[in-house]
Amino acid sequence: MTGWERVKVVGNFVNLTTLVGLAVGVIGRARVSRGPRGLYFANGYKLGFPIAGAFTIGNVVLSKNERTYFDDAALVRHEERHSWQYFCLLGLPLFPLYVVGVVISFLLTGDPASRNPFERLANLKDGGYVERPIQPIGKTVTQAFSVLRSRPKGP
Repeated sequence: MTGWERVKVVGNFVNLTTLVGLAVGVIGRARVSRGPRGLYFANGYKLGFPIAGAFTIGNVVLSKNERTYFDDAALVRHEERHSWQYFCLLGLPLFPLYVVGVVISFLLTGDPASRNPFERLANLKDGGYVERPIQPIGKTVTQAFSVLRSRPKGP
């Protein structure tokens, strides 16, 4: 690890996000192991939220997939950039700001990542995202209701 990576590791412990990430991993029955550059991988995450191949809290990258999922160096770089975002925003303030980014991106493109500044700064392509163009709000609303109508009804 570089000196700055050590600073990030300590900072994300102090701002509590890594501890929150480890707690979420325990609650989600994930297996935690050390990764590169001060990251921890929590694989086999069992909870259904959030819906993502991987997500980061502090220095903890959680995924429902096996450890080999992180053999993709670009994905690891993407998730590590999120760990820097937690550090730079002093931790937990990232949560509500990220949600605002998701809402704005969805309204503009119908996609939660394309215009989310946090995903863009982490490099959309490295995270496996496709950049969607900005579209009229009417199209976004139509898409949202179409998805809701196509979901199965109750038990």
